[in-house]
Amino acid sequence: MTATPGPWTRAFARLRRDRAATASAVFLALLVCVCAGAGWVETPRADFKAIHLAGKLRPPSEAHWMGTDSLGRDVMARVLAGGRLSLGIGVVSACVALSLGVLYGAHAGWHGGRTDAAMMRFVDLVDSMPYMFLVIFLVSVFDRSLLLLFLALGATQWLNPARIVRAQVLSLRNADFVQAARSLGARGPAIFARHLLPNLAGVVVVYLTLTIPRVILFESFLSFLGLGARPPDEVSWGMLMADGIRQVNPVDPRWWVIVFPGGVLAATLLALNFLGDGLRDALDPRAERL
Repeated sequence: MTATPGPWTRAFARLRRDRAATASAVFLALLVCVCAGAGWVETPRADFKAIHLAGKLRPPSEAHWMGTDSLGRDVMARVLAGGRLSLGIGVVSACVALSLGVLYGAHAGWHGGRTDAAMMRFVDLVDSMPYMFLVIFLVSVFDRSLLLLFLALGATQWLNPARIVRAQVLSLRNADFVQAARSLGARGPAIFARHLLPNLAGVVVVYLTLTIPRVILFESFLSFLGLGARPPDEVSWGMLMADGIRQVNPVDPRWWVIVFPGGVLAATLLALNFLGDGLRDALDPRAERL
């Protein structure tokens, strides 16, 4: 007798049939491995801070696959170093946002009534604020540390996950398996951890992959304005694009200083969105009936 595959196994099988999502997952895995591995390589070429004025603004060659910038620094090494920071900020800030959103939305949906109404009005109030200007204000006034970036970006992306999780909990709190757990003496935290959270895992995974590109784009925008990464010890894709634009001119285009950072950023954002769409379709309960 053949065992029936579980929901996660069936979801993974549907995801593998999505070529765009599968290719995106492979690309992102390779990008993470290359960016992380480049940080352990100790050679002059791999040092993104090494200055060689004699070799400044060289086009792509065998010695420098992505060329060099105005200070002779290897563009490829800087793109990989920027990937470590941009991807790290994206993942950590998205996890902060989802943690806040899941806890807040689950609490509102579980209690319902006036508590739910008051908590969701607060969400609407916060959502009406221009959070972009709030983050710019925070990073401008306070010390531009990575911790502040993590918290500021994460604190602006938790509202939609809170709404989605709250709706899911409202639909699940009166389900038969929840009522059975209550009748056996289980309390709210235990019910949430053992019964509700596994049913929210699909939503959380999808929103994680869709939140990461938004955070990366926002961080790149801040770095482009000079409010994100702090040179020379920190570098991000947005900062590389800002540096590249200053080095481009009509007489000598020097295209490589902006095309490679911008191309990697665009490819990463597209891959994350394709993967998020694929996960959303794969984890959709309605797909079980197709």
